Amino acid sequence: MTKSTKRATDSGRVAVVTGAGGGLGAAIVAQLVADGVRVMGLERNRDGLDALASRHGEAFIPYPLDLTRPDEIAAAFGQLRETHGGVDILVNNAGTCFMSEFPDIPADEFEAQMKINFSAAFHCCQAAIPMMAGRDGVRKIINISSNGAYNFDVFDPPHYRASKAALDTLTKDLARRYAADKIAVNSIAPAMTETPLFNVVSEDVLKAALAQMPHGRAMRPEEVAAWVGFLASPAGDICSGNVIILNQGRDVR
Repeated sequence: MTKSTKRATDSGRVAVVTGAGGGLGAAIVAQLVADGVRVMGLERNRDGLDALASRHGEAFIPYPLDLTRPDEIAAAFGQLRETHGGVDILVNNAGTCFMSEFPDIPADEFEAQMKINFSAAFHCCQAAIPMMAGRDGVRKIINISSNGAYNFDVFDPPHYRASKAALDTLTKDLARRYAADKIAVNSIAPAMTETPLFNVVSEDVLKAALAQMPHGRAMRPEEVAAWVGFLASPAGDICSGNVIILNQGRDVR
C-alpha cells in the first residue's frame, strides 16, 4: 500500500469528482488523495479511470457512467451510500466547450453543452446533498466554472458562457440555502488552463489568448487543483457562495 493510499484509507472523508479522467480532473483527484480523502471518480472514459485506479490504489473508486444521464448519476451515488455511507465533498469538474458560433449553433449542440456543463452538476448536487446530512464538519461542494461566465473579451461562445453562468448561480443559491446545514458551496472560475480543451480552438486563437495572460502562460491543472484542496480543507470552512476567479490578475480594471 502506498503512503497516499494509506492516508486515504485512514481518512473518514469521501469525495466525488466528476470528469475525473481529464487533465484537471486527474489533478484534482491527486490533490484530494494526497490530502487523505477517498475519491470516487465519475467519468465516461474507462481508460482514464483505470489509470487513476492504478496510480492511487484503494484510495480511488472508479465509476464509469454517462453524466448526461440523471439515472446513472443517481445509481453512482446510490452505490456510494451503500459502500461508504455518504459523501463529504463534491467537485463538479466535468465540462467541455463546443465552438459553434451564434446564431449557427445546432439545437443538439446547445442541449449537449448545457447537459454536460450544468445539468450534470445540478443532478450531482441533488444526489449529494442528502448524503451529506449527519457527516462531520463542514461539507463542501466545489463547482469548476470558467472566466467565460463573465469575461466577454475572451473567445468563448454564448452557449458555453450560459452553461457556466448557470453553474455559478446554482453555487450561490445552494450556498444560501444550505449555510445553516454547514454545507459550503463555491465556484472556482479559471482562465486559460492546460487541459485537453486547448484542442478545441485553433492555434491562432490559442496563441492570442495566451498572450493576454499576465504570466505569459496558461495555468497548470495542479495549480487549480490546489485551490480545490484549499476549499476542501478546514481553511475553506468559512468560505461559501463565492466565485473565485483565477486568471493571474488579467481582468483587474
